[in-house]
Amino acid sequence: MSDQFTSPINTVEEIPGLRALVQAQRQQQASIGFVPTMGALHAGHASLIEQARQDCDFVVVSIFVNPTQFGPNEDFEKYPRLREQDLSICQAAGADLVWMPTKEIMYAPDFSTVVEVKALSQILEGATRTTHFQGVTTVVTKLLLSCLPDVAFFGAKDYQQQAIIRRMCLDLNIPVEIKTCPIIRDRDGLALSSRNVYLSEAERASALSLSQALKLAKEKIDAGETDLNQLKADMQQLLSTTPLVKLDYATIVDTHTLEEISAPQPEMVALIAAYVGETRLIDNCLLPPV
Repeated sequence: MSDQFTSPINTVEEIPGLRALVQAQRQQQASIGFVPTMGALHAGHASLIEQARQDCDFVVVSIFVNPTQFGPNEDFEKYPRLREQDLSICQAAGADLVWMPTKEIMYAPDFSTVVEVKALSQILEGATRTTHFQGVTTVVTKLLLSCLPDVAFFGAKDYQQQAIIRRMCLDLNIPVEIKTCPIIRDRDGLALSSRNVYLSEAERASALSLSQALKLAKEKIDAGETDLNQLKADMQQLLSTTPLVKLDYATIVDTHTLEEISAPQPEMVALIAAYVGETRLIDNCLLPPV
């Protein structure tokens, strides 16, 4: 049922094997925590596993580079695949089981069903990456229904993604609690991402403009700024004048609907997406109410 790697952590590939191991834990009244990933794990992923370890009795991590969420000209083929390193990180962070399905297991040759959260998937990231979120919601539905955890853990860096998955679980009555965990950053402020390895030294320096723009917005809100349109313009100016950065969007939206707002409200989030060189990066921060 499970393969043997250098790391002694228990692994499984097939869905029946996964379900049998999870069911055995349920029979012992264990709560199940689940951390879905695409591998190339870093400290941000480790923090999700550690939170799951703290909250749940049995922790499952999935590693699956999902082809359906990559666009035609995106980085599916070169996306980093670091199995041994990933298994070591999973073990160190406290995972009990790593589920590593193949593409053939997740998508049979005659696979023909998709899951789509319409409104939330068509804006921001969805406006540029038109098939991305359909791929995300379809695979996450399959992952959740295969594992059936009590709680699934997602990072706040992919803010739109976690909002869409919450909506999906609510609409489809999937009995899983979605827990969003804080963004983990390097010391220089750059949000951790598996794609950061693509950045050259110069590109990494320019990539800091994303967190700097968010810090600027937060500082101005803290200082009493109420003109959100000016705040958006300030963020956009900072990013647009940074070398190697091609801005997609820098905006402030409602935390639930993700609709752009022009007047302060109790719950707001600033969202940024930009290409730094050839690498697409996203970042965000919750803004305090004015």
